[in-house]
Amino acid sequence: MMTRRRMIIGGAIVAVIALLLIWRLFFAAPDAPALLTADVTRGDIEQTVEATGALEPKEIVSVGAQASGRVEVLTVALGDTVRQGQLIAQIDPQPQTNALRTAQAELANTQAQRASRQATLARAELAFRRQQQMIAGEATSRAEFETAEAELKAARADLAAVDAQIRQGQVSVTNAEVNLGYTQVIAPMDGVVVAVVTKQGQTVNANQSAPTIVILAKLDVMTVKAEISEADVIRVKPGLPVYFTILGDPDRKYEASLRQVEPAPESIVNEVDSTSTSTSTTSSAIYYNALFDAANPEGTLRAMMTAQVTIVLARKTNVLQIPSAALGAKGKNGRYTVQVSVPGKPPESREVQIGLNNNIQAEVLSGLKQGEKVVLAEASATDAASANGGRRMGPPPR
Repeated sequence: MMTRRRMIIGGAIVAVIALLLIWRLFFAAPDAPALLTADVTRGDIEQTVEATGALEPKEIVSVGAQASGRVEVLTVALGDTVRQGQLIAQIDPQPQTNALRTAQAELANTQAQRASRQATLARAELAFRRQQQMIAGEATSRAEFETAEAELKAARADLAAVDAQIRQGQVSVTNAEVNLGYTQVIAPMDGVVVAVVTKQGQTVNANQSAPTIVILAKLDVMTVKAEISEADVIRVKPGLPVYFTILGDPDRKYEASLRQVEPAPESIVNEVDSTSTSTSTTSSAIYYNALFDAANPEGTLRAMMTAQVTIVLARKTNVLQIPSAALGAKGKNGRYTVQVSVPGKPPESREVQIGLNNNIQAEVLSGLKQGEKVVLAEASATDAASANGGRRMGPPPR
């Protein structure tokens, strides 16, 4: 009898539990959805343009040879620091020395000829003066007088020709001295040897073009050449603050100021060189170079390093801000709608005025206060369960 009663009571309890579950499943109001929120905070916000650039020395020069011959001595090595006027290389000077001696000898010969022409001119002047005195007293013939006059003019012309040859010889000597000087390759500026192109003992030929001996660069100031896309270049102007990092030290920021935005992309050279009769179209992206300089007193920055560049278009400090994802539709009055989380109540719709917006954070000019929470989205079941210590939110699964 007792067993039957227990079975009846147990069955009633099971029936009540089943009814409660059915009522909860079909008639009970669902739990309020969990919300992902973010605080209204204060902080700094920047609107930027990101770019990739390459470092190169601000001043770099190829030191070439203007004389042909064998490089007898190379006085520098890769990495050496040199001063302006320092000897870089010595080219075999013998051919230029011989040319100088030849020019000097020709000049001396011409100068000796001038002495002879000067004596001839003196004799012609004396003869002409005698003929002048004699013609006045009718002691000579007209023909002899005219002959003396012609010889005087010829002597003067010969002396003038020799003087011209002397000037030409002096120029030849000067050119020979210059060419001899070219056998010594001198550093045109202070710098560091970043490349040695010609080795000691190698023969160079400067008849058609000046062969490069070494490349010098000043490494105390580096120039960053950043590639700006055509979509961003219209917003980038000289004078904007900029900073960059290098791959080897991503935690250190190098700050500078934008110096120049080149008016045309580097690819314009290829366009100009192409035939004007053909019209070509390209689907490749167009980039413009933005240039700025960075001090390099420690020598950390090196040529051809990659720089991750950030150009700051606008910057605000210590302003109210919210995630840009919290912004709703923009109204005709220029304000945005956001949902503000209110404890114990449904989210409150509110209009806010937004200032600087970099699509990650947005500056709040009015409509919100620090410490309030804005709704980003409704949390999924997984997010809600995680936010509630693993307890699943909402109705049980069927």
